[in-house]
Parts: sequence; structure tokens; C-alpha cells
Amino acid sequence: MGSRKRLAAEVRKEARKNVYMARLVDNPTSPRKTRIMADVIRGRDVDYAMNVLKYSKKESAGKLLKLLKSAIANWQVKNEGTRLTDAQLYVKSIIVDNGRTLKRMRMAPQGRAHRIRKRSNHVTIIIENKASNNVEPQNI
Repeated sequence: MGSRKRLAAEVRKEARKNVYMARLVDNPTSPRKTRIMADVIRGRDVDYAMNVLKYSKKESAGKLLKLLKSAIANWQVKNEGTRLTDAQLYVKSIIVDNGRTLKRMRMAPQGRAHRIRKRSNHVTIIIENKASNNVEPQNI
């Protein structure tokens, strides 16, 4: 590896030390359904987001809640001396991307077949401390 690539890799590695994230890969729900709940918690405080996800009836809410708890646990690993109540964490970004699509066939009238697309998605959630960036997240 050349010196330019090594320096760039070190810069990227240093930048990732302050990023607290979690990823959910191949979630077997359509991205459209998951984006509904993702839009609700984007930019909100972590406590508010957890309460919304906990009491929502949507299927993807339970998976996003588990993912949010994982991101909080990742934050706690990197900040061992800090208490969670003093941190003022908020959901900086949540990204829902298309995953792989399983293509299946279903019988149709007159000997035909219709294609069934079973969609999946990838979810990435990034949380941040609002005290470190002086950014005001949305509160209700």
C-alpha cells in the first residue's frame, strides 16, 4: 500500500471513531414499509424514538427498535465513562436501502404465471451526541 492510500485510510479510521452506528442487513420487509417508521424517528431524541418504536403496531418498528438499541450499545462501548442520561443522543440519520429481491412464480388463470417479488432492505442508523455538535434535533 502506498503512502497516499495509507494516509487516506488513517484519516477514514480516525473519522469513524466518533461515529456510532448499527446496520441491519437483509431485513425481509419491503423498503417502502420500513421507510414509514424510519421517517418518524429521523432527527429525534433517542428516548422519543424508542418510545415511538416500542408502541407502534408496524412490523418494522420492532426491528428498528432492536437496531436502535444496538447503536446505543455501540455508543456505550466507545464512551465507557459517560452515562447515557447525560449524553443527549439523537438519531442523526437513518437510511433504508433496497436489499436483494427474491423472485417467485405464482399460478395464474389459463396456464399463465405471475411474478412475485419478495423484497428486502438494508437499514443503517447513526446516532450522535447533540452536545458535541450544537445541533438542535426535533422535539415535540
